[in-house]
Amino acid sequence: MAPGSDNEPAAIKEPAWDVAYLFPLQGEWTEEDYFSLPDNTRVELVEGRLERLPMPTTSHQRIVAFLFGLLLAFVSRRYPGAEVLFASLPIRLGPNVLREPDVVLMLPEHRHRIHEQYWEAPDMVMEVVSPKNRATDIRDKRREYARAGIPEYWIVDPQAKIITVLKLCGESYAVHGEYGPGDVAESALLEGFRVEVDDIWRAASGASTSSNL
Repeated sequence: MAPGSDNEPAAIKEPAWDVAYLFPLQGEWTEEDYFSLPDNTRVELVEGRLERLPMPTTSHQRIVAFLFGLLLAFVSRRYPGAEVLFASLPIRLGPNVLREPDVVLMLPEHRHRIHEQYWEAPDMVMEVVSPKNRATDIRDKRREYARAGIPEYWIVDPQAKIITVLKLCGESYAVHGEYGPGDVAESALLEGFRVEVDDIWRAASGASTSSNL
């Protein structure tokens, strides 16, 4: 049978096992292993296991940029020395647990928790829920962020058109507010920080919002 003929059996393609064996098995990854990965690898580390992050969409990134801009402008006026950043920045939640929230805030009195490769226990985190990652954002990270002692967690859900603001009470979160169309979401931690919910969805579509008119 001539090579390349229509009757030639298709070559069996396999992963590059020799390369795969250079990496730890799931459940055995350490923080050192995680930080040695290529810079463009979109994964989080959860109890020694790697979890792949979905690729962000245009609307997702518009929401992140909008919330980042509002929060940065607010703390620049009210909390000099505070820092606001956005993904991808690892947040260390415990041994071998590193997540990458969409937006993170550290107040000035806690700047000692800022390290070059990661932050520890920021004061606020925001997640824009991805359709491919709903359970992680809504259930798993809620538990993990509370366990790490993060005072406030915003869950921004474009599919449900709901903003949920969670406030840390003891070792778990309580709902500070759940905000839908026409509502104004308010922070429990930052007095005066408010976001018009409809502006978030307008930002997602690329339309002008009341905050930049």
